[in-house]
Amino acid sequence: MEFLAGGRGEVRITRADVGKRVSVRRLTGDGEGPEAFTDAVGVLTSWDEGVLSITRRTGECVRVEESSLVAAKVVPAAPARRKVPAATPRELQEVAARGWPAVETERLGQWTLRASGGFTRRANSVLPLGDPGLPLEGALEHIGRWYGARGLPPVIAVATGRADTDAELAARLAERGWADEAHTRVRIAALAPLADTGADTTRVALSREPDADWLALYNRTGEGGGGQEVTEDARKVLTGGPSVWCATVHDADGRTTAIGRLAVDGRWAGFAAVEVAPDARRQGLATLVMAALAERALAEGASAAYLQVEADNTDALGFYDRLGFTDHHGYHYRRPLPDARR
Repeated sequence: MEFLAGGRGEVRITRADVGKRVSVRRLTGDGEGPEAFTDAVGVLTSWDEGVLSITRRTGECVRVEESSLVAAKVVPAAPARRKVPAATPRELQEVAARGWPAVETERLGQWTLRASGGFTRRANSVLPLGDPGLPLEGALEHIGRWYGARGLPPVIAVATGRADTDAELAARLAERGWADEAHTRVRIAALAPLADTGADTTRVALSREPDADWLALYNRTGEGGGGQEVTEDARKVLTGGPSVWCATVHDADGRTTAIGRLAVDGRWAGFAAVEVAPDARRQGLATLVMAALAERALAEGASAAYLQVEADNTDALGFYDRLGFTDHHGYHYRRPLPDARR
């Protein structure tokens, strides 16, 4: 950014630039002594009531008072990479947790206990990223009490499939009678090719929050599904994350025929909730939704894509194969059987 003498320049952004990558300089300090300035570069994710929120590539959110701005401008996104990204399971686990955030969390050493009123296993399970700070038996007892107080079963998400995952923890839980369920693949891809489909993505409407028709097609937001009333916890999870977008495709009659969700976090773009109405399938709508969301993520500076697919969902796995996604690692959930040792 070019600044005038004294560190000041022009503020060349407006509320219309929300969603774009920006560089800002703000005045800091108490106003006494020499002026001090702080710079921030990232995606302008909101501008409300005189406060700007800027999400950096690390996922950190910086809040900037509008009155403190001394210079700002829109900056181009970094060139899109076309190779499959390299990443550790730990990095992807942390990114995915931020992209699908639980309503309530508690730390147990390096483990995170997550609860969201029962909405999805991901947001209602323990994320074990290291040492819980207790012997395993003590940690499991604490987890049982914590989830029991919330009317939820104790569940642990265990990463597997690579040398640097939690195979040892999975084995120790199995020895104690914790059964495995919902085996899932974490898949990654270069982001730029997802947008290079030639499809008319102007057909896809993007918004920060899902509307009633989006939620109805997603059909997983009630306490037990089946189109029940959307819970507040479900809304918080679906709209949480560093930079969340909901995609919707309508047919000629205005009916919602396809949806998807995107969470942009630094270099990563997380795709989820891609659904197509049964009578609108095999028309390329899922690919269209992915392309529109990929374009949005590229505009915000992301370069890599990830998603999670249950291992027995052969249709979804085949679809994502065709888009260039490859397996990175896997995870599954462990929950205690009635006679399990904790």
